[in-house]
Amino acid sequence: MNPIDELILVSPATKAGESFIHALKVRGMPFATLTNNENGKKRLVKLGVEHVLRVDTRGNKPNVVPELPIGKVYLFEDSLTLCCRYIQICRQWTGKPIFVITRGDNSKQIYKGLGADYVIHSNGSDLSFLINGHKLHR
Repeated sequence: MNPIDELILVSPATKAGESFIHALKVRGMPFATLTNNENGKKRLVKLGVEHVLRVDTRGNKPNVVPELPIGKVYLFEDSLTLCCRYIQICRQWTGKPIFVITRGDNSKQIYKGLGADYVIHSNGSDLSFLINGHKLHR
C-alpha cells in the first residue's frame, strides 16, 4: 500500500490535539480521528472531521480493524488509562509509528511497553512540527 493512501489517525483529547487536526486540515493531509464515546464523536464531527472511528475501550466487544488504511497514529493523552488502551487497539491496526503526546513525565516506559514508538512530552499547544516530520518517518 502506498503511504500516500494511508490516513493519519489522531486521538485529539486535548486542545493541542484539536490544533493538530486543524493543522492537518489546513495542509490537506488525509486523517481520521479516534474516540471511545458518542459525545466525543459529536464533538469531532462539529470540528469538521470526516472520518471518526469509535472504539470500545472497555473490552465489552472486539474492535474491528477499520476499513480505512491506517498509517501513523498520534495520541494526545488526557488519561493514562485511556491512552494505554488506545495504544493496544491501534498497534493491531498499523505497523507505522505511534506517537504519544503527553504532559506527564511518568508514563514513557508504560507507553513504550505497550507499543508506542515515540513519547513526546509537551505543554505546548502547537505541535504542527510533528506534521512536518510526517514525511521523514514514512
